[in-house]
Parts: sequence; structure tokens; C-alpha cells
Amino acid sequence: MKLSKRVSSVQPSVTMAVTAKAKQLKSEGVDVVGFGAGEPDFDTPQNIKNAAKKAIDDGVTKYTPAGGTEELKQAVVEKFKRENGLEYQTSQITINCGAKHSIYNICQVIMDPGDELIIPSPYWVSYPEFANLAEGKPVFVDTDYENGFDLDVKAIEQAVTDKTKAIVVNSPSNPTGAVYSEQRLRAVAELAVEKDLIIISDEIYEHLVYDGQQHFSIATISDEVKQKTVVVNGVSKAYSMTGWRIGYTASVPEIAKAISTIQSHSTSNPTSISQKASVEALLGPQEEVAKMRGEFEKRRGYIVERLNKMAGVSCHQPGGAFYVFPSFAAVMGKSYNDKKLENTLDLADYLLTECKIAPVPGEGFGAPGYMRFSYAASLDDITKGMDRLEEGLGKLQ
Repeated sequence: MKLSKRVSSVQPSVTMAVTAKAKQLKSEGVDVVGFGAGEPDFDTPQNIKNAAKKAIDDGVTKYTPAGGTEELKQAVVEKFKRENGLEYQTSQITINCGAKHSIYNICQVIMDPGDELIIPSPYWVSYPEFANLAEGKPVFVDTDYENGFDLDVKAIEQAVTDKTKAIVVNSPSNPTGAVYSEQRLRAVAELAVEKDLIIISDEIYEHLVYDGQQHFSIATISDEVKQKTVVVNGVSKAYSMTGWRIGYTASVPEIAKAISTIQSHSTSNPTSISQKASVEALLGPQEEVAKMRGEFEKRRGYIVERLNKMAGVSCHQPGGAFYVFPSFAAVMGKSYNDKKLENTLDLADYLLTECKIAPVPGEGFGAPGYMRFSYAASLDDITKGMDRLEEGLGKLQ
């Protein structure tokens, strides 16, 4: 059977593949420590679950408007005003089936065949596929490990062509955990205004920033920048609601209307029950968010310290999210049982097969020589995993 060129151009998600393989081994009784998870290991707060149960009991089980309920859109508007100082109308908000779906929709409505999407690298695995599925072209701009993976504004400017349509900004970043500096975000914003580019600002890890830092949204720079920006967020990371599948966007009304239109012919509306629960998440008590962030900060300190004590490993302390992205460049070329490790794909296979730990190789993020370790796992599991990693690296020759 001949499939479309479109689907043939898309690569499977390496993060989902690693997580699935680790879960499969666990189901077979193998004691695997998974470091691939892109979701908090905490339960959804009880008040949010109660809101969902009430929605079911109240019969909130029918279709909603394709772009989301007015109630949830208003809650998003209030969230932006309260937490970011951004003023929106509900006509500028769309509710989608997760933030991933939000960005997919954005690319579908702004990109024509041949249009270019600038993506700082290392990047979340799905960004280039969104561009490919819109028949556009992903254009990668490297960031520097020595600079903490902050944006390289000069390189971004050099990458702009007459085909460039948009720039992706993801802060805090997946996979590096980098929190982009306000100075460089301002420079990117200035460039976008000058070149008439759209900024896709993925802020899904907004609430997971550490060391007393505050999240800075690029849309707050000026009204002119706000008009150029599509802010993407959701409830998955902050409220441990990954399975509830609710993301949202804020943009100019033209983009919001287009997203709702395309969604009306794809998924229809996001789940009615999840939308009710998300209203409670955004407007209800926020203490659980702070508790989760505190736990992640403790784990981050531990895993970074352990990694940096291992021979051949170098790891920045990230400013946000729940990932570390250490370099294993000094490990490449070593061998185990006469098998040479040519890249981090080989290393990941060795670590899973021989050491029973499952990080994600950097190739999936456009960064060979690196690996992503999620610390969305218990401290006991992280400790066990780091012990196994240290022992496994010590066996390499």
C-alpha cells in the first residue's frame, strides 16, 4: 500500500519510543529505571479530579464549541492576566487537545508549502515534524552548551530568509531545561518585528523554574511583540494532567479563529470533562504546583551532582523543566564486549540492555553526544539509576 509523502517524511517520537520500551520491559518483570518520561510522576491534585467527577455527575458529557468552552477560555484569560500581566479577550484563546496539538494546529494555519520554521537546537522532537506535516521546512539553529544552551540571536538572524514564517521559542526548554535570558528573548522579539515573523512561544514548563527565577513570557515585551506572538501553554506539566489532554493558545483573533476552524474538522472539541477539570486547575488552589516544583528542584540538584562526578560526563544545572541534558562526548568511541559505541543511540542501547536504565539519546533532539534524563521520578529511582549509570560507564573501555 502506498502511503502519502507527508506521513513518510515524519519520524516516530524517540521519547515515546524509549518510554514505551521501558514500560514493556517493566511489564515483563524487568527492573528498569526509566528516565524518558515527559510527565510529572505526581498524581493530579484531588480538587481537579473532584471537578471532573462532578462534571460527569452533572452530565457535562456532550460536544462543546470546537475551540473550547467559553468558561475555560475565560479561565485562561484570567490566568494570563494574573500570572503574566497579559490582557486577552476570549476571542483570542483556543483550547486544544494538549499543547502538542496546539502547536500542530498553529503550523497548519500559518505555514504554506516551502515556508520555513526556525527551531533552536537541541529541540523538542515534534517541532520539525509539525513543520514537515505542514509541508514546510524546519531550519535548525544551534545553541551552545558552554552558554547553557541560551539562544544564539546572531545565528537566528543569519538563518532568516524570504521563506521564513516563524520562530519557535521554548523556555524553559525541552530537552535542555534551559531558561532563555530576557536579554536574548528581547533580541529575538526585535528581530521578529523587524522581519515580520511569527513567534511560537511554547511555555508549557512555565511553572517549573528554579533558583528563585520568574518565568518571562516574550509576549510581555510590548504590544507590537504580543501581536506577533502565539503563546502556547496547557495544564499537563504544572498540574500533572498529561493524560487529560488540554492545551491552549493565545494570539491575534485571526489566528485563533483559524485554529478553531481547522480543529472543527479534525478533533472537534477537546474533552468536555477535561475542560471542566482545567477550569478548576487554573482558578483553584495553586499550592500543589509549588510543592511539586520544590520536589523537582531537590531532584535536580541531586542528579546534576551525581552526573558531574562521573568520568566522561558533563552536565549543566538547568534553570527549569524536569530534564538534564548531559554531554557524553568523552564516552563516545569506548567499547563494551568489543562493541564500539559510535553515538548516543549505541550508548542508550547499552544502558538499557546491560544496565537496565532508559534515558533518551540526543540524536532525537538534534544533539548527538548528549542524552536527556528526566528527573520526573522518585529520588529512590533516580539514585538507583545513577548508581547503575556510574557502574555501567565504569565497564566501558
